[in-house]
Amino acid sequence: MKRSARLALLRSLLEEGEFASQHELSAALVERDVEVSQSTLSKDLLVLGAVKRRTADGSLVYAVGDESEGGGVAAEKLARRCAELLQSIQHAANQIVVKTPPGAAQFLAAHVDRARLPGVMGTIAGDDTLLLITTDGDSAARTASIIAHMTRTGKPTRLRNLGREEQ
Repeated sequence: MKRSARLALLRSLLEEGEFASQHELSAALVERDVEVSQSTLSKDLLVLGAVKRRTADGSLVYAVGDESEGGGVAAEKLARRCAELLQSIQHAANQIVVKTPPGAAQFLAAHVDRARLPGVMGTIAGDDTLLLITTDGDSAARTASIIAHMTRTGKPTRLRNLGREEQ
């Protein structure tokens, strides 16, 4: 099984069930004919941004961070990377162009993809330029504002909080 398919399966397991340990996750993968070492599973959990969360009964289980509306682990990482790497940002129509230092665009694009920003359909990255394609011009303007805010503060923001902080 390819890594991307394994990651998708692991994400699905984490979204559908509760797993208190990597051993339990590994057993669930084996049930689906996927065998991985503990170190591979640990790396996969890191790539997915999985964290331990407390359930209603108080136990800790692995969960994929809540990445909607600028929340969660992925958005926090994106905000830090924007503050570190983003040199300029411009938008026109439904596209956003982001400039980074040489060699950093693909790295930043991966963080944008993981954050699943609302309205972003996908990214294309070269060496020092990242292109975000959004669903429409309004989404491009909103997303550019969100990313610009992340760049200034190093922290994620929710769209509804953006206007209050800029006033």
